[in-house]
Parts: sequence; C-alpha cells; structure tokens
Amino acid sequence: MIYAVIDTNVLVSALITHNSLSATAKVVRLLFEGGFVPLYESNIIEEYQEVLHRSKFKLLPDVADAIISYIKEHGIETSRTAFQELMPDEDDRVFYEVSLSVDDSFLVTGNLKHYPQTPKVISPADFINVIMESQEE
Repeated sequence: MIYAVIDTNVLVSALITHNSLSATAKVVRLLFEGGFVPLYESNIIEEYQEVLHRSKFKLLPDVADAIISYIKEHGIETSRTAFQELMPDEDDRVFYEVSLSVDDSFLVTGNLKHYPQTPKVISPADFINVIMESQEE
C-alpha cells in the first residue's frame, strides 16, 4: 500500500481547477478510488478545515467537508516524527513530520521548495507516476 500526506495546496488546486486532467485533480480522484492511504494528524485536519473554507476559493462547504471526512475515515491518523532542522515555511512542518512517521510514505505538494529535498517529498505528477508504477507490479 502507498501512504501519503497531501499538502493543503494540492487539495485547493484540485478543487479550483477547471482541468479534470490536472495532476492535482488526479491525486484527489486516486484518493477517492483508494489508490493510496492518506496520513494525517489533527493539525493537518485543522488546516484543511480553515483553508478549504476560505471564501476566496469559493468552494462549496459540502465538497470541502466531504474530502476532509473521507481523509479522516479512510486515512490513518499518526503522530509526528520530530525534524530538527529549520524549514523555509514553519507552517508546513506538520506535513513533513507526519510524513516522517510512516516509512516509505510520501508528502505530495505543489510547493517543493517549502520542504527538504528528499525522495519522500514529491509533486502531484510524480506521485501519480509512483501509483501507476505500483499498479503495474
């Protein structure tokens, strides 16, 4: 099974795009199809709640709530593994530390520069490739 922490920017991008073939939209589709298991922690859920309900994104509250509920119901709540180094954006620390808590998990983000450059941190397009390759095995 593939495990991943999904950065909030991926969810926002997937929900506001008009391109159903975008990498972020595909990641959300794969989420609902069971293509991977989402990892989360309470602070991540709080950020999802706050950001996905911002009026500037004009998202239907029911849609935002459905995604958050799905992640909570089908994902794994896990603790954080401390990362001692400074990060470019400290608000993103929780996402990285949760990804560290499960071996071989990924952090899927559209902001690669906000995180340490490791194979664990990947773009939505690269994550889709990982899932497709695992299905071929």
